[in-house]
Amino acid sequence: MLDDTDESEIHPLFAGAPSTTEFRKLRKRLVRETRAAIEDYGMVRPGDRWLVCLSGGKDSYALLAILHELKWRGLLPVDLLACNLDQGQPGFPATVLPEFLSQRGVEHRIEYQDTYSIVKDKVPEGRTYCALCSRLRRGNLYRIAREEGCSAVVLGHHRDDILETFFMNLFHGGRLATMPPKLSNEEGDLTVLRPLAYVAEADCERFSRAMNYPIIPCDLCGSQEGLQRVQVKRLLDEWEARTPGRRQVMFRSLMNVRPSHLLDPKLFDFASLFPGTPSDETESSDIPRLMPGD
Repeated sequence: MLDDTDESEIHPLFAGAPSTTEFRKLRKRLVRETRAAIEDYGMVRPGDRWLVCLSGGKDSYALLAILHELKWRGLLPVDLLACNLDQGQPGFPATVLPEFLSQRGVEHRIEYQDTYSIVKDKVPEGRTYCALCSRLRRGNLYRIAREEGCSAVVLGHHRDDILETFFMNLFHGGRLATMPPKLSNEEGDLTVLRPLAYVAEADCERFSRAMNYPIIPCDLCGSQEGLQRVQVKRLLDEWEARTPGRRQVMFRSLMNVRPSHLLDPKLFDFASLFPGTPSDETESSDIPRLMPGD
């Protein structure tokens, strides 16, 4: 259906797109992978309103464009509201995103909240800003979503973000967990969506650069060296360089989990795993327990 559409019938976010075969293939791949993630994880409830978070980075531009392309083609039956949270970072080009969105007819809200000063004040010198910055940003986005009647907060995390988070939790958090493509917030009134879950970071970068979108770098966490995420990213880059395609193989493993081949007794009933013995024949009270000091 996508391939049969006239290339001239595009959303204004694609105005000025390169006409090369390479770019058309890239765009179609991004649309296809985003649509697949949306369908695989049941993200759409027709008639809902989504708050699409736009930081000004390459990933959020790609997210915004692809979602509007899907909606433009009648494949995404939800309303989209782009939102940028201006966190008060010194030198932040406050006019860039409003002008970009207005020129392209994208419904949007720009919110100013000086979380930058809070983070700089609360985080000791030498510590990373990301955790507090993320919590403050997420809290404001949840509030804005409620004020705007949105049921979902949509983020631009891609395949590589998800994989890096998995390894950060593995190496530093002692748990097997990552960013899920779909998640309910703690209050249960909003859904957090990541439609770019299947999309490679390199494709987001190629797309946004080719479209010449005005990229705005992060001067807070982006200015810090030695972050755990940076270290994990370098490790994954090294693995990918030695064995091309390894990132995608590792990502697929997150979709192919076997609880019986891990070690979490809360996910699999190891206690009743005996040949020919129904799980209810052995009472837990009959099993000797080791006491402290034994």
